[in-house]
Parts: sequence; C-alpha cells; structure tokens
Amino acid sequence: MSKSLKRVRAALEDAGLTPEIREVGQARTAQEAADSVGCELDQIAKSIIFRAEESGEAVLFLTAGGNKVCAEKASALAGEPLGKADATLIRSQTGFAIGGVSPVGHLSPIRAWIDPRLLEFTTIWAAAGTPRHVFALDAHLLPGLTGAVPAAFTL
Repeated sequence: MSKSLKRVRAALEDAGLTPEIREVGQARTAQEAADSVGCELDQIAKSIIFRAEESGEAVLFLTAGGNKVCAEKASALAGEPLGKADATLIRSQTGFAIGGVSPVGHLSPIRAWIDPRLLEFTTIWAAAGTPRHVFALDAHLLPGLTGAVPAAFTL
C-alpha cells in the first residue's frame, strides 16, 4: 500500500470513519472514476489545486465531477490571484501526485472551499491518494473533515 493511500486511510480512521476504499484500475478523470464505481459524474469530488500567486501556497477547491472552477471566483475567495499549481508544488504541500489528490490526508493544512453541488448527494467518491484508488463518503462530512467552506466558485 502506497504512503499516500495509507495517509488517506489514517485520516479517515482518525476521524472515526471506516473507509470504503476501492481500487478501480484507472481514475485519473472524474468520468473514469464515476464509471468505475457506478455513480453520477457529479458524485465525484474533484480536488483542484491552485497556486496562490502572492503567498505561494497551494489552495484546494473541491468540486463536483461535472463542474469546472471559475478562476475569477476562486481568486476572489482566496483573496489573491490564483495560477496553475505545478506537480512539485502539489506534491510538496499535499503529498499527492496529480491525478490522486485526496481531499483528506494532506501533509500540511490547506485552505479549502467546497462546491455546494457535492452537498446535494448522500454519498460521494473522492481520490484516495493515488490515481487508482477512490473512497466513498457521506458528502455532509466532507466540510468538517477538510475545513472546506461551501462557496459558489464554478462556471
């Protein structure tokens, strides 16, 4: 089991949850993940990382699988311009590789916002630290687990 997957499992267990983690082969996209677990596209919680241009820190936007983050709205929430986060920033601040960024189990605390569309579902699925693993979660637990603030930031 990879270090990233172990960190996600530990974060969920530390929160008192019994995680249902599935190996799905390939889930680099929200559609691949949805097809693998048999759920709606919007039940996939995408972890979108941006680089805050002034502070240099990674910021996280958790969005429904079919939604796209509006950079202007996201920048307004972050209080500074946002740019593309490269693989090095993502790995160093979250501990995850692109395609496997989980909403939980980050190496460092991260500022986060959540798409209200995700909260319309009872069960959502998110990356479990690798591009091949996902976990199921009651959507309403995600803000408390991640510190993510519900906000409108999609196109």
